[in-house]
Amino acid sequence: MIECISAITLATHDMSRAVRFYRMLGFEIIYGGGDAAFTSFRAGTSYLNLIAQPIQREWSWWGRVIFYHSDVDSLHASMIAAGYPPDTAPRDAEWGERFFHVTDPDGHELSFAKPLR
Repeated sequence: MIECISAITLATHDMSRAVRFYRMLGFEIIYGGGDAAFTSFRAGTSYLNLIAQPIQREWSWWGRVIFYHSDVDSLHASMIAAGYPPDTAPRDAEWGERFFHVTDPDGHELSFAKPLR
């Protein structure tokens, strides 16, 4: 039986840029950094990792990572203030979450959501 997701690892062509973006979102860095080939952030009880890849390595749409956040409206406003416009505005979904989407600097889609109940 699978119990949980331990970590998600995303590729980046520019570790420094990616680290700045994820720190702006509020992720706590626990290993690596802007000059590292591998960086790990705490994501609740799990981890979000970044791995540096050469520019020749390309990827296309692969899906979306969804994170729960205590205040999606505040995070959305913080992103705009920091110069990172999200893809969508926060909205209430029929499945019972308030959420918005953003694409990171390497093209990975992220969603930040909060249960409405």
